[in-house]
Order: sequence, then C-alpha cells, then structure tokens
Amino acid sequence: MLLYNITENGALRKVSKVDFNENKVFLIDDYKTLYLWIGSKATNKKKDLSIKRTEKLKEKKQKGVKVQIINQNQEFGSFLAIMDILKKGFKSGESIEERPELKINYKKTIELIEAGIDPDFEAEITLLAHNLAQENYSYDDLCKKLTKLQLDFLKGKGKASEKEINKKSEDIYRSSSTYDELCWLISELSILFEKKIRT
Repeated sequence: MLLYNITENGALRKVSKVDFNENKVFLIDDYKTLYLWIGSKATNKKKDLSIKRTEKLKEKKQKGVKVQIINQNQEFGSFLAIMDILKKGFKSGESIEERPELKINYKKTIELIEAGIDPDFEAEITLLAHNLAQENYSYDDLCKKLTKLQLDFLKGKGKASEKEINKKSEDIYRSSSTYDELCWLISELSILFEKKIRT
C-alpha cells in the first residue's frame, strides 16, 4: 500500500504514515482500491483537486480499481479496521490492506505464476488470503486474528493485554468488513510483520 498526502495544488507527496489532521487529505493506494480520506477542515479547492487527482490515478490502473471517498469522522468498513496501522505508518518499502467488496483473485494469480511470472507482493497476499479463507474460520475468529496481528505490529509481540485485544476485536467486528477483506488484511499484515521481524 502506498500512502500520500495531497497538497493544496493537488500534488501527491509520499508519506510513511497518516496523521488524520483535519486540514489534510490523504490518498491510500491499496492496489485494487484508492481510499481518499478528507479532513473536516480541508478547503474546497483541495477536496476538488484531490478527487480529480484520484480519478486520474484510477484511469492509469487496471480495470476493477475502485475509489472510496471517506470523510473525517465517517470512517467505516475495512478502512476503519486499519486506521490504527495507518497512523503508525510503515518504513520505506512496506505497505498494507483492504478494499470494499474485495474478491480474492486466486485463479488469475495462479495462472500468472504458471505462466512463469514471479509473484509480486499482491500475489503473495492473494495466495495467503486464499489459503486462510479455505480454513473456514468463523468471522469472530478472523476478527480476533486480525486484532492480535495489529496489536503485535503496533506494540510488539505479546505486549497487548486481554482487555485491549477484546476491545479492538469488537471494533473490527463492528466495522462490517467482509470475510474476504479480513482474510486479505490478516495475510497482508502477516507478511509485513514477517518482514519487520527479519529487518
């Protein structure tokens, strides 16, 4: 996932974290979804230019990419589930999760691999998410898995209390993310966490 702050003149500035400042607009590029987060005090000019810039970026991508515009204090769904991670941010080269009505495109990914194309980061997530979905965990169990990963990522492995885990798990449950979205997020964060541990 790529994170950008959009300036007053519509320029994209790459950032490593999202501070959700009320005067700012952020673009989160998650391969299949472009999340455009708009602060409550962002100027109309910045909003208009940000929407135009996001639409232009969408045109350059493959078909099927969606734009999700999110106003401050009205966050919902899979975006709500990853806000804490976006606040913490990523080191250079890292990235992250999720999209509305996501479908795990396993078949297409396998076809590309069989054609001799090395799997990229998105393909790695797709394969892991597909395997996780096949294990038939309950929705509640997936929420708990994602919670544990997020808190391990933010605080360090094993440092979150049971109370924190339960509260965050309830928040994710209420976010109404789809089953596939949870599988995708868990898989993406698992890969990122592995890379973080190795560096």
